[in-house]
Amino acid sequence: MPSLSEETDGAVTMLEPGSTIGIVGGGQLGRMMALSARYHGFKVGVLDPTPDCPTAQVADFQITAAYDSKDAIRELAERSNVITYEFENVDADALDEVRDIVAVPQGTDLLRVTQDRVNEKRFVNDHGTATAPWKEVNGYEELTAALETIGYPAVLKTRSGGYDGHGQRVLRSESDLAEVRAQNSREGFFPPSILEGFVDFAFEASILISGNGHDFVTFPIVRNEHRNNILHLTLAPATVSHEVARDAEALALRLARGFELSGTLAIELFVTKDNQVIVNELAPRPHNSGHYTIEACSIDQFDAHVRGIAGWPLPKPKLLSPAVRVNVLGQHVMPTRALIGEHPEWCLHDYGKAEIKHNRKMGHITVLTSDIDGTVRDLESTGCWSDLA
Repeated sequence: MPSLSEETDGAVTMLEPGSTIGIVGGGQLGRMMALSARYHGFKVGVLDPTPDCPTAQVADFQITAAYDSKDAIRELAERSNVITYEFENVDADALDEVRDIVAVPQGTDLLRVTQDRVNEKRFVNDHGTATAPWKEVNGYEELTAALETIGYPAVLKTRSGGYDGHGQRVLRSESDLAEVRAQNSREGFFPPSILEGFVDFAFEASILISGNGHDFVTFPIVRNEHRNNILHLTLAPATVSHEVARDAEALALRLARGFELSGTLAIELFVTKDNQVIVNELAPRPHNSGHYTIEACSIDQFDAHVRGIAGWPLPKPKLLSPAVRVNVLGQHVMPTRALIGEHPEWCLHDYGKAEIKHNRKMGHITVLTSDIDGTVRDLESTGCWSDLA
């Protein structure tokens, strides 16, 4: 099996084409990673419990097993030159146990930080970057004390797990606090949690940064719009001042250097009404809000991720065209398919998932445009997303 090779100065290891990249997680992000890896000449293996998962459809082999199976992770390691992951809920200890036989360029420090919201907030703050006010809470009494400091409204989140609004509860008054107490009494435990204060933001945004361990490149800051706690639209680029764009890039570089980042990191942001940039969450992999880069940028987030974990040099991404990206959830599959013939401007991506479910991400559409607002109106006027109005 081909292996990592060193450049002449011995400072950088580079993965040779023909080597195998093993991906933990077989969803749409893994699928698009795998497609990029193929373009770069790599072979691909995937570990996922679902047979013929989206990534397996474009990979060389699949190991069908639970994500936390140490035996399966070791098998993937033995058959790969590099291991990467497409989501946060990976067993970091299991990855550490195979680093003697396979490269894990992203490391596990990044995983451990992003798997725990308290660790994440501490890391971000320790690297000179603002977040919402927060307190660690491990019981009802601590929650009550934290609310006295942070005040209402606030968001109670579990320290680990949760996505698209799961594992979160908005507290707006004493009655909401009483409901938390009643729920905890019924369930008999209070999960380790974090309380975050509300941020009076103008809009939500994100920025992507990719690295190969020592060099880092950023993508444009984009604006995100959520519906029902699920990302709906991404507008690229965000209409922001030079100062906001500069601050977003600077904080992304600080965090990437702190992690010695290899691969792509997504940073979810709040932009406040007085143009402050505040970090909401980190995602240690490509991100839903970065899918626009496939058509709209000179290098996309998946190519940058693959090049980064392979130790290859990274060109600075250029935005070739403004774009609007919209999610296709389960309930939007049939309406959008019915209109494909009428919209040649739609760049449609289907994730190859076997079962269509309500609110499940089944694909996305990107439209390259010179009129972002007009394109958003055109998409909404089709009625395909009327349930999210």
